[in-house]
Amino acid sequence: MAMEKQMEKYRNLLIQKRYSKNTQKVYLNYFSDYCRSFSARDIDNISKDEINAYILELIESKYISASQQNQRINAIKFYYEKVLGKERQYYDIFRPKKEKKLPCVLSENEIATLLGSVENLKHRTIISLIYSAGLRISELINLKIEDIDSDRNLIVIKGGKGKKDRTTILSKILLELLRDYYRKYQPEDYLFEGQNGGKYSAKSIQNIFKRALMKSGIKKHATVHTLRHSFATHLLERGTDLRYIQELLGHSSSKTTEIYTHVTKKGVDKIISPLDNLNL
Repeated sequence: MAMEKQMEKYRNLLIQKRYSKNTQKVYLNYFSDYCRSFSARDIDNISKDEINAYILELIESKYISASQQNQRINAIKFYYEKVLGKERQYYDIFRPKKEKKLPCVLSENEIATLLGSVENLKHRTIISLIYSAGLRISELINLKIEDIDSDRNLIVIKGGKGKKDRTTILSKILLELLRDYYRKYQPEDYLFEGQNGGKYSAKSIQNIFKRALMKSGIKKHATVHTLRHSFATHLLERGTDLRYIQELLGHSSSKTTEIYTHVTKKGVDKIISPLDNLNL
């Protein structure tokens, strides 16, 4: 009963603080794991060293990633700092350095091939919209009909990551595609709705993308989010200022956007390999 009360209090505060449903699910799962590991103890009085040992055990036995390690730490911190209201300095856990992996990016030709492989109008509109506007999958499924501002060629993103509103570009080609889609499917509230109404599911979009990837013969380990990475990279390669790309993507820090300077071919294609200068 004590654990159930703790979980209920934890869940309610996540909701009150307007954490996304995905974050709520992750935090609740990881905090639940933590509670089970210390089921014979009073959770409120677990020491910092014990928590460090708990995280270390997960790294060594479960091989959790650096990203999951940080998420689990945040889930635990939320309980002690937010639910119990203890001071932040009470909790001082080592955090791993973030892995600096470059994002997977599809070329413009690969994007064209991918979109050409999708015959279903609704599916093609979804994939085209994510790429053309640099959307996160959660942002697409939350789009409503009124969020498309065709007069100003803008898409309004409400409550994106970090609960921030922003605008991004509306492609002229996409606008024509959206009009065809609207005439055929006539959504009532959300721009893309499921068979029984309501939001379209993220899982369905992921499945659409996987099928398109297989059909197009592209071998890269791409995901739906690759479309967003490709949007940013292609804008950069075509001369768009990084500051504008940051605004379109909704990045709070320019450092997040700067990763695309490492994957763009801009300038690199003018560099000649020293091997090509040898008289072989």
